[in-house]
Amino acid sequence: MAELGSKGVTAGKIASNVQKKLTRAQEKVLQKLGKADETKDEQFEQCVQNFNKQLTEGTRLQKDLRTYLASVKAMHEASKKLTECLQEVYEPDWPGREETNKIAENNDLLWMDYHQKLVDQALLTMDTYLGQFPDIKSRIAKRGRKLVDYDSARHHYESLQTAKKKDEAKIAKAEEELIKAQKVFEEMNVDLQEELPSLWNSRVGFYVNTFQSIAGLEENFHKEMSKLNQNLNDVLVSLEKQHGSNTFTIKAQPRKKTKLFSRLRRKKSSDNAPTKGNKSPSPPPDGSPAGTPEIKVNHEPEPSSLDTPGAAIPKSPSQSSLPAVVVETFPAAVNGTVEGAAPSKRSDLPPGFMFKVQAQHDYTATDSDELQLKAGDVVLVIPFENPEEQDEGWLMGVKESDWDQHKELEKCRGVFPENFTEKVQ
Repeated sequence: MAELGSKGVTAGKIASNVQKKLTRAQEKVLQKLGKADETKDEQFEQCVQNFNKQLTEGTRLQKDLRTYLASVKAMHEASKKLTECLQEVYEPDWPGREETNKIAENNDLLWMDYHQKLVDQALLTMDTYLGQFPDIKSRIAKRGRKLVDYDSARHHYESLQTAKKKDEAKIAKAEEELIKAQKVFEEMNVDLQEELPSLWNSRVGFYVNTFQSIAGLEENFHKEMSKLNQNLNDVLVSLEKQHGSNTFTIKAQPRKKTKLFSRLRRKKSSDNAPTKGNKSPSPPPDGSPAGTPEIKVNHEPEPSSLDTPGAAIPKSPSQSSLPAVVVETFPAAVNGTVEGAAPSKRSDLPPGFMFKVQAQHDYTATDSDELQLKAGDVVLVIPFENPEEQDEGWLMGVKESDWDQHKELEKCRGVFPENFTEKVQ
């Protein structure tokens, strides 16, 4: 029986709530259609607008503060890894190793302390500040419902009073319901009328305290971090003074040590050696286009010492009819391609000139076919005659000063490491 009674009460309450919702819905429809007047409170509506604005601003501030804290944590991790890297590369026999370890430890502790204080003095305060908004928002919504109930009860009472056939019992009951609805509404309305303006005014002090806390914590953090950085700088300056002669050396990429010019000189000697039957020099064994010279025939016989007047030995027919052989080599493509190559037609530049580079560091040649470079030297880059002889990271060229003075590639050209230079043209 107790369960039935309980269920009956529950069922009755549900039915009552459903009826209230229907009544409110009908009242709102009538008000929107203009068939029923609506109680207005412009001052309260302004308070509600301020409340919503304050809630929006606070929510955004909370989000941005959490993003800031996440960034601080990320910076902490990045700083920790950086100091760990320093500890790993700092060799045991270097002076200041213990100091660097202590600095790294203090750096880590400083980041942790900064993050925790931001959480305690800013984020938790922010959460507390926003924690009061959900309850007030719920009460504002409830007040709106009670205002509809009050308007509905008022309209019902007025309609009974203006009816042609009056029912005093119904009028009395309607009046009782109106008084009850008005009392509930006014109690909620009075409380919110006091709280909302107070909450709105509290935003100023809250923003001031929050940003003062953040600014103060950040200022102290950077002061302490600046001291650590200065200590680290002093340690590194001391290390530099004691190891000042151990300058950082840029290394060239390893070569295959093909001794290119040695092969070229041997090839040239072989090509110019006299042959039986006055035959033209045979082409180089490399059948690639870059290694095959173009032969141009000059119809005028090449001057010879045998043409000198008074010579006892006359020229043979074969000697006089043999055309002069002019050998011109085409510039080979760098790394097997001619893309970007711009063979020069200017007489003041070496054949096949592509671009200029300037040495950024000194380079000491380690073989006879390499260029000796000083920082500031300008080199005219030319292609390899045979691309297969080019090692990765190496270029062929002639120093501009040598070319201006001699105009001879055979004497001046050489290979050099590309990473010691920078392109200027």
